[in-house]
Amino acid sequence: MKIVKRLLNYAAFYKKLIIGALIMLALSVAADLTGPFVAKKIIDSHILGIESTWYEAGKGKDAVKYDGNWYKRADYFAKGEKKGREVHVLQVGNQFVFVNEAVPIEGRRTFENQSLIIKKDGKEQRAQAVKLTSQEVMRFYQPEIPRIIKLVAFYFSLVILSSIFQYGQSFYLQKAANRIIQKMRNDIFTHISRLPIRYFDNMPAGKVVARVTNDTEAIRELYVTVLANFFSSTINIFGVLIALYILDPRVGTIGLLLIPIIVIWTMVYRKFASKYNHIIRERVSDINGMINESISGMSIIQAFGRERETKQSFENLNREHYSYQNKMLHLNSLTGGNLIGVIKVLALMAFVWYFGGISLTASSAISLGMMYAIVDLISRLLHPLHGIVNQFANLEQALVAGERAFSLLDEQGVAVSDENMSRYKGNVQFENVSFGYKDNEYVLRDISFSAKQGETVALVGHTGSGKSSIMNLLFRFYDSSEGQIKIDGTNILDIPHQTLREHMGIVLQDPYLFTGTIASNISLNHKGITREMVKKSLRDVGGDKVLKHLPLGLDEPVIEKGGTLSSGQRQLISFARALAFNPAILILDEATASIDTETEAIIQEGMEVLKKGRTTFIIAHRLSTIKNADQILVLDKGRIAELGTHEELMELKGKYYQMYKLQAGPHKGMAG
Repeated sequence: MKIVKRLLNYAAFYKKLIIGALIMLALSVAADLTGPFVAKKIIDSHILGIESTWYEAGKGKDAVKYDGNWYKRADYFAKGEKKGREVHVLQVGNQFVFVNEAVPIEGRRTFENQSLIIKKDGKEQRAQAVKLTSQEVMRFYQPEIPRIIKLVAFYFSLVILSSIFQYGQSFYLQKAANRIIQKMRNDIFTHISRLPIRYFDNMPAGKVVARVTNDTEAIRELYVTVLANFFSSTINIFGVLIALYILDPRVGTIGLLLIPIIVIWTMVYRKFASKYNHIIRERVSDINGMINESISGMSIIQAFGRERETKQSFENLNREHYSYQNKMLHLNSLTGGNLIGVIKVLALMAFVWYFGGISLTASSAISLGMMYAIVDLISRLLHPLHGIVNQFANLEQALVAGERAFSLLDEQGVAVSDENMSRYKGNVQFENVSFGYKDNEYVLRDISFSAKQGETVALVGHTGSGKSSIMNLLFRFYDSSEGQIKIDGTNILDIPHQTLREHMGIVLQDPYLFTGTIASNISLNHKGITREMVKKSLRDVGGDKVLKHLPLGLDEPVIEKGGTLSSGQRQLISFARALAFNPAILILDEATASIDTETEAIIQEGMEVLKKGRTTFIIAHRLSTIKNADQILVLDKGRIAELGTHEELMELKGKYYQMYKLQAGPHKGMAG
């Protein structure tokens, strides 16, 4: 799968951490799987080893004294050591008996009148036997105790070792996952800043935020939880199957049936889970987008009493999200632990049925350790299967989230260039420029004009006439469909976006301030702008007069969008920002439209400072503010209807004249 491959490519950046973690995980699993073999050894060789063949021997290591004689287990005799008469210690029911002769140990045992009766295959054998007291039985167990203690200590050390490796793999895997997600988020955020403005025209901010935060967090679960579980479960399954083959090939063969079960299980689950998760992730994005939009427009919602309608819209999205979460819950419940429980019971039933006959014979005492190990391993075989199934939901969520994140990264971005160019003069020329936001729907048609260095050009016209579109083209937020735009004779399409904008500045009608301080909002943390330059810029635009009452001055905190500052204060900071960057081309987009008269007077003075030596474009609705412009472009339905100075256009008595009279008329009437 393409998504899986790309997720693995990200993991490859930190492969050393991941490989180290997975090696630790493999060692942890290996140590854990050794446990049943140790337990089998303790049970078969030592706890049940008392029923092994014993021989009369001399006093010494591992020898047990009983009834005046010394006896030793057959497998504890040294090479060449002399063996005496064969004897047996056998369990009959809940008691042990001592048999002073060789007898078969297989068969059904009974003890009557000091006689041990062993029946097998219709034959019966009797032997004299003596019932042992608990103290005498413990004497025969005495050689086993040190060995059992050693094996228990070994088993305990394996548990500790497994825990250490488990901790190590968890730590390093999570560290790798955090680094991967850190890189992915950086890549996505960096890519967002390279995307053309056109992309954001149709993509709400909340949906973009969801991809940077929610989707990458879901992907993080893939590396931390899913990868660890899948890898450990796979190792466990193969390790258990190998262990079962070592113990009994028949049981190991039956265990292989789990592999097709997992494959079929995965296919069925993914068929439904993929569809559900796509819708769930989409609704999360929609909810984020609506919350973002509602918070931004809360004043409008409350002012127009739209709380109930907004709440209803949110509830509709939330209800659909809840509905598909429930479907996922049902799917996980049907294919999760319940099904594993059924398979576990069926597997144990099959084991008991198949091996039940053997288990109930007299040889069961010898194979009890084998029985314990097989039952333990069967449980261990189903546990990793449960672990894999439990991660299906996280896996599918991560794949869907990865698809969404990579679809954003696949959007065509603007190449970033480190190329620097000296500050251009600012001679701007539009040559037969046409442009449309949609194909064959032009908002600008055949625009031609030129602006020389130091000139002020005003753009006026009704809403939708194309004023802002001209500025968007000049900034290369969009590229023209036809014609050319030149700066100092160079086509702007031949200048990288960042290089072009390096010597441009803009002041918007509603200036955007970032979280930080007044100083950081003026300098935007640019290394080339010192604190002295910040102070001078603010002083030159008259901002020091309006902001002087703030307790911390330039270090006054600014929250998102500058909510604690007035419109005039935000605008002055925006003007100071433009001046600090010393642009060759300056764009003022209705820069004084939303401020009070007193602040406007201060800004008008600052604007004169700001415009010196720069080519300035002013988008204006208040025509009284542009009377001194060197050129005024009157736009109408995407075309230049009139062009000239204020006096020339007034003499022409065309559209500009009508607009100016319309704005000035009521004031004259009031004066009269």
